[in-house]
Amino acid sequence: MARSDMYRKLPWRGGNPREVAEIVNNLVEGKSNNTGEFTLNTGNATTTTIFDERIGRNSVILFAPLTLSAAATNAYPYGTFEERADITFATANTPQILDLSESEYTVGMSLASNRITVSYAGVYDLDVSALFVNTDVQIHESYIWVRVNGTDVPHSATKFSVVESHGGVDGYMPININHPLELDANDYVEVVAAVDNTGIYLENYAAQTTPFVRPAIPALMVNLQMIDPSQTTGSAHELYVSDRQKGQATVTHLPNNVSNKTYGYVIIG
Repeated sequence: MARSDMYRKLPWRGGNPREVAEIVNNLVEGKSNNTGEFTLNTGNATTTTIFDERIGRNSVILFAPLTLSAAATNAYPYGTFEERADITFATANTPQILDLSESEYTVGMSLASNRITVSYAGVYDLDVSALFVNTDVQIHESYIWVRVNGTDVPHSATKFSVVESHGGVDGYMPININHPLELDANDYVEVVAAVDNTGIYLENYAAQTTPFVRPAIPALMVNLQMIDPSQTTGSAHELYVSDRQKGQATVTHLPNNVSNKTYGYVIIG
C-alpha cells in the first residue's frame, strides 16, 4: 500500500520558489512519493497483490526486504516421508512399489497412495534410505530405484547383497540412494524395489528406552527438496512482478507460510 507520510507536491499550476526549492531538495535527497510496503500472503500462497493507485501497466516496481523473515532465504518446496511399518515382498524377482504412509515435513508437495506429488516445476534432489533385512541363511541380491509418473528413471537403480542370517541374527543392509530429478508441476515420484527371495524385507524399528534411548528407525525414508526452480514454469526463487494493471500489481513467489514477510517497493513510471 502507499505511504501515509507523503511529501509535499506542487500545485498543478506551479508553486512559489520556496515550494519548488523544498521539493527539488527532497528529490535530491531521495525523498519522493513513489514508495510503499506490502506483506506476502501466507497459507502456502504463491501470489500477493499490491494495490496502489500510482501503479500503471508499464510501471517498473523494485523491491527491498524490510523484515528479517523477508530478508531470509525463501523456502524451496521440500518434504520428508516415511514408512513406519515393515515392508514385505509377496513375490521374488518382481518389482514392487514401496509403501510410504507418513508425511513428516511438507511444503509444496503431498503424499497419497505411496506417491509423492510436487506442486511446482524445478530440479529436485531425491534421497532414499531403507533398511533391508535377510531372514534366510543364504546371501541374497536386492535392487532399489525410482519412478516418475510410473516410468523408471534411467540410471537411478542400485544393486546390493543382503548378508545371510547367522548365529540366530538376521542379516541387515542399510541402503541409501541419491538422484536429481527434473520434475514438472503435478509429477509424482515412487520408490521401487525387487528381491530375489521373499525372505528379504524392509524392517521398521520403534523407538526404545532400554538398554539405551534411541529414536525409531523407519523401514523407508524419502527426502525430496527443490534445488532449482523452473526457469519457464512454476515459481521463481526470488519474487517478481507477474502482472501489472492500473492501480495494482501481482507479485509471484514461492509458497509462503511465514508471517511478517514485509517488503518495501519503489514505483518507476
